[in-house]
Amino acid sequence: MTVLNDNAKIRCFGGDPGKEFYGNYHDHEWGFPSHNDQYLFEMLILEGAQAGLSWETVLKKREGYRRAFHHFDPGKVASMEEDELNDLRQNPEIIRNRLKIYGTRQNARVFLKIQEEFGSFDHYVWNFVNGKPIINHWHRFEDVPNQTPTSDALSKDLKKRGMTFVGSTIIYAYMQAIGMVNDHLTTCWCYKSCNVGNQVQGYKSMPKFKIRS
Repeated sequence: MTVLNDNAKIRCFGGDPGKEFYGNYHDHEWGFPSHNDQYLFEMLILEGAQAGLSWETVLKKREGYRRAFHHFDPGKVASMEEDELNDLRQNPEIIRNRLKIYGTRQNARVFLKIQEEFGSFDHYVWNFVNGKPIINHWHRFEDVPNQTPTSDALSKDLKKRGMTFVGSTIIYAYMQAIGMVNDHLTTCWCYKSCNVGNQVQGYKSMPKFKIRS
């Protein structure tokens, strides 16, 4: 359902008192197209971390994740040692699930291989929507799907390449997050902004990395 915030702006979510961080994410990131590889990697890991939990929970731990995983530098994450990963299982700033922690390193390694094959992860992932966001026209959140044939295809390919926590539902949420699909409700004040070329700034351009031997 939509939420009316103090400034009379209708949001899809994040307008409740005490959840300004959630509203800020809605207003400046969710649904806005991003083509920055480091940001794309961050959101991929955070969406996977959400499995079985709420997105609100993950957002509260976002800064902890950035500190724990080298600010989502995929080259550094791909090279993390066993001791470093094991230590993170005691870190209250992140979700202390062993499979998710080790899966982050695994996904970073696959991410780097995709960069090498396609020139960037951006080129790879946006090809699934032919380089342009899918613009939907939902009036109620009850009508928004939690997976689509496109998320099925992307999920299947990522799994084939060796990624974990990339089921179709997670991947559709990822597509929403990085703006591959605009699922803001038509009554939301961000709906039109997502459709006029606005982008998430994210991180500065990053070089490609290779895994240390």
